[in-house]
Amino acid sequence: MTQIDIISGFLGAGKTTLIKKLLSEAFQGQKNVLIENEFGEIGIDGGFLKDAGVEITEMNSGCICCSLVGDFGAALKKVLEDYSPDRIIIEPSGVGKLSDVIAAVERVQKESPELQLHSFVTVVDATKARIYMKNFGEFFNNQVEHASAILLSRTQSMDEGKLNAAVNLLRAKNAKAAILTTPWDQLTGAQIVSAMEGGHSLAEELMEEIGRTHQEDDEHEHHHHHHDHDHGHEHHHDHEEHEHHHEHDHEHEHHHDHGDECDACCACGHDHHHHHHDGHDADEIFTSWGRETPRKYSREELQDILSSLAMGQDYGYILRAKGMVPCEDGQTWLHFDLVPEEFQIREGAADYTGRLCVIGSDLKEDQLEKLFLLA
Repeated sequence: MTQIDIISGFLGAGKTTLIKKLLSEAFQGQKNVLIENEFGEIGIDGGFLKDAGVEITEMNSGCICCSLVGDFGAALKKVLEDYSPDRIIIEPSGVGKLSDVIAAVERVQKESPELQLHSFVTVVDATKARIYMKNFGEFFNNQVEHASAILLSRTQSMDEGKLNAAVNLLRAKNAKAAILTTPWDQLTGAQIVSAMEGGHSLAEELMEEIGRTHQEDDEHEHHHHHHDHDHGHEHHHDHEEHEHHHEHDHEHEHHHDHGDECDACCACGHDHHHHHHDGHDADEIFTSWGRETPRKYSREELQDILSSLAMGQDYGYILRAKGMVPCEDGQTWLHFDLVPEEFQIREGAADYTGRLCVIGSDLKEDQLEKLFLLA
């Protein structure tokens, strides 16, 4: 199996820097081939790449997007035959359309099933996003719109407001791609690859945790049910009285045992036991609200936000919340976990951008936007 990564972006966006980082930190030990297709005479730093054991196929005669697809297909097949690489990195022309490059690779893929299109990303100089979108809309927008991830360069020197504005411009063109806003020197190559793959969803991660908790709790209830039968009718009657009390006073019970996620389920009016045995999963009972943002938070801001979220009733019923955000010092990252009435904040590793996720029912999204200072 040979994986293909397409790394597009305008001239000067930082593609060479990105490729160097990936080769040294994420793709080391693999047999890599770079197919370079630059516009004009500007080429990649061939000396560095050859030293790193990367074979270079230069195609300066013309842009992949402008060349005959057959020619590109022949070049790609030759690379496969001559080198049998683990990975092929394609760096298209800075003024090429990413959609055309993807289509060309997919045509070859039909005849060569051992090829796997791993990622197709666009590197964007965050300081120039607005002017490029205005002056080179057809080409720049195509690269943004078709990217599986957008990797922003030169964010370390940007004002937070301008960075947010750039992210919003790009997000308007591509609603689904992961947008990497963290300075690359704060990230490992593996973290960048995770972003290139679209990132991992905090909502899915939390739903899986909740599902596991429900399953474990249900198994415990099932065992307890049989235990009651073993001890006769009196215990069974007591159990029914407890269930009746819990149903009519679920909110009170929740406040006394906020650490138990089964009780948290019941506190929102959903009978966990009933839903589980009817075949419903947690993601059918609860909804999620999530945002990606480069916004920096002070420890005090985050403390106040999570205190309101954990104790307040203005945001819907909150079952879990999790996130990682950059601190205002520009270097530290703050990670948080929250259950009803409890939360923890700790320092942790940088992520490709700040990410927030809240799981619950009847979530008031507008109020959550304001709470996290995003509106």
